[in-house]
Amino acid sequence: MTAPDSAPAPQPTPAAAPARTRRARRDRRPDAPPPRITPGRALAHLLGGLITLAVLAYFQWTPGEWPVRLLTWVALTIIADEFDGWYGYAALVLGGLGYFSPVTPPEQWSVILPLVGGALAGVLLIKHSGGLFVLPFAAALYAGVIIGMGRFATTLDGSLTLPTNEEFQRTALIAMIIGLTVSAVRRVVSLILRARARRAERATALNV
Repeated sequence: MTAPDSAPAPQPTPAAAPARTRRARRDRRPDAPPPRITPGRALAHLLGGLITLAVLAYFQWTPGEWPVRLLTWVALTIIADEFDGWYGYAALVLGGLGYFSPVTPPEQWSVILPLVGGALAGVLLIKHSGGLFVLPFAAALYAGVIIGMGRFATTLDGSLTLPTNEEFQRTALIAMIIGLTVSAVRRVVSLILRARARRAERATALNV
């Protein structure tokens, strides 16, 4: 009588993961680099930024009331920043172009310009720190500065009456809303286009 064979039975080797699955997982890496800027997109940024700066320079140089200058300066600075960071800062500096225009700047404009300019600079810095969800913080900072000026300007200096002017506050806030709305729409559209591009890449990878 022979003893039973004590050698272990061969175990089935696990099937290797399909190359297609591994490729799809690699495509879903969260640290994947953003898509490169195409020449067409770079040209659109260049033309859009330059046109926005030209329109802003026109309104700051030609004769016009201070509400028009304030509205165009704030709104177009935020919009110019959407084409590239340096366009926004160039538009911020263009606010001082009114000092060199043939038209005498409005009374107290020398005080309003640096105050609004400081709030605008804060908006640009916050916008550059993140994506869509930082825009409410930029709006809160800007609105806080404008409303705070209206409440405490005459307390600090009785001659500073323009910050308390309702038309000034309304114009400054409407300009901010216009600029940040354009920024929000642009970012939402960009997110949608990127999501579609990722889905198309995954579909292409799975069909290979």
